[in-house]
Amino acid sequence: MKNKKALIVATNHSDFEHPKAEPTGLWLSELTHFYDEFEKAGIPMDIISPKGGKVPVDKRSLGRWVLDGATKRRYEDAEFMALLKNTKSIMEINWQEYDVLYFAGGHGAMWDFANDEALNVLTRNIYEAGKIVSAVCHGVAALQNVRLSNGELLIKGKKGTGFPYFDESLAGVGKFVPYNLQKVLKERGMVYSKAFLPLSGHTVVDGRLITGQNPNSAIQTAQKALEVLGKL
Repeated sequence: MKNKKALIVATNHSDFEHPKAEPTGLWLSELTHFYDEFEKAGIPMDIISPKGGKVPVDKRSLGRWVLDGATKRRYEDAEFMALLKNTKSIMEINWQEYDVLYFAGGHGAMWDFANDEALNVLTRNIYEAGKIVSAVCHGVAALQNVRLSNGELLIKGKKGTGFPYFDESLAGVGKFVPYNLQKVLKERGMVYSKAFLPLSGHTVVDGRLITGQNPNSAIQTAQKALEVLGKL
């Protein structure tokens, strides 16, 4: 996979826009697990955000019960975390340099990934160029409004997944999310599936579209993306 390169998109949004909700942002492991797998494969990556600048990290993703060792090492690595302090925006990169597009999740993505036209165009360009589009958890929100050049929604008729609405309540934010992502994906025509047990890992591959259900799916999503990349 010589000369391949990946582009990771993370959220700029840090607020549930509800007075009783804690701040949100990027779910850190959803970025670090993907980053680790691609780094092991020797594939360079760039991390950007819709607006550029700081990527806020959801403090819940740093909790003692969810912060795994690999992500903890990244969090304690000042050089790595500096990559999230002043990211480039979508408008500052050349999409043609990249072979894989990956949307990391975290609830912030439900806001700024969903209706960003530049992000939609980026995704369409990557996909129509025969390259890979991947996303995990709430990062899948980036795919809901992407239309191909023929006017069809990218996810229409495609098998995929994303964070289930039932699990929003388990996460304690069911009352705070701006919409039901699972419902929206189905309404857009995705052939949606999820793991039998809540919060279990689940990754779906449909050609060059690869989606993961939740943080526990990030490693497998990265591995599947690498498998598909090796066949391009």
